[in-house]
Amino acid sequence: MSNDINESFNQKIDIERVLGTIKGENNAPTVIVIAGIHGNETAGVYASKKVLQKINTQQINFRGNLYVISGNINALQKNIRFEKADLNRLWTPENIAYINSSQNGFNADVKEQLEIYKLLKEILLHEKGPFYFIDLHTTSADTKPFITISDSLNNRKFSSNFSIPIVLGIEEYLDGPLLTYINEFGHVALGFEGGQHEDEESIDNCEAFVWLALVASGCIHKNQVKEFNYYENTLLAHSDKLDFYEIDYRYLINDTEDFMMINGFNNFGQISKNQVLALSNTIEVKANMDGMIFMPLYQDQGDDGFFIITKISRIWLNISAVVRKMKLYHLLRMLPGIKMDPVHRHTLIVNPRTAKFLATQIFHLFGYRKQVIKDNKLHFIKRDRRISEFK
Repeated sequence: MSNDINESFNQKIDIERVLGTIKGENNAPTVIVIAGIHGNETAGVYASKKVLQKINTQQINFRGNLYVISGNINALQKNIRFEKADLNRLWTPENIAYINSSQNGFNADVKEQLEIYKLLKEILLHEKGPFYFIDLHTTSADTKPFITISDSLNNRKFSSNFSIPIVLGIEEYLDGPLLTYINEFGHVALGFEGGQHEDEESIDNCEAFVWLALVASGCIHKNQVKEFNYYENTLLAHSDKLDFYEIDYRYLINDTEDFMMINGFNNFGQISKNQVLALSNTIEVKANMDGMIFMPLYQDQGDDGFFIITKISRIWLNISAVVRKMKLYHLLRMLPGIKMDPVHRHTLIVNPRTAKFLATQIFHLFGYRKQVIKDNKLHFIKRDRRISEFK
């Protein structure tokens, strides 16, 4: 056990891998809260500890199980995002196979990953579902709270319990986020961004979200939560609309680049095409489209300069839900230039020539996300999955 001090919050907290557990009257559902996977995002740790304490002191009748897990303990102690490798970019099948087959030579961040992986596997093995994963984050820019999800129908359904913006498809632009890996096994997995790193309101927002998630999952009834209306209003104070957005563009910072975001951008702020957003080696970086700025980078670590997002129409969302429920995605395999991966049945291999005439949005409609280019072919991964064994 060790102590983490965040000077911005002026609080001291004991850090260990499992920050706390609650065992309810029966064994389902199970909520798993992950806090501090980035070590400079401590609000979720403080918020989760407050929730655990109140459940115990108020003797709330709990159904199912709650696990609160700290993320990058080494980075949390040092109040840095990570030391050698971003812990939220390591969750690929290749990396998982590597840490399972090797016994040493890991840097500090990979050692953290191995501990978390073994713990999650143990929980999934011994508890019954449904499982709900909540990953608590904060951002370097000023922001209202929002949710990020992989666009599966079960994620949509659960995230619709919260009247805050929902951003789809960030996993298409990032390699190895933890929630994307978890989604591959069919579980509900939401990322919650509670506010700016050093804003004390971000602790309140994260706490409110965890309470609402526990109610939405069925672990507790809202009548048991004395301050339920307060928690609900805490999030509603920032946004009272359940709007969905998709990511249309990501600015990736290369290793030799001196990147500096122009001051003053907030998440979801409107931007115009050709508006100057940042400087790259003193050269102006301009927006390539109209939209909203998303996750502008105002910290030293990280390679995502900014994203541009646009709102998704409800009509599109409803049509895509119908298409997926009717399993019309089988029709895609009948088109020339598209075939199912013989090894990974959830993957479609698409000839780039076909992709020129069949926009990525069509694959999104049928429930697929673009993964990578392999052997000059595009690989699209099915988002909606049946529950499978965590590997």
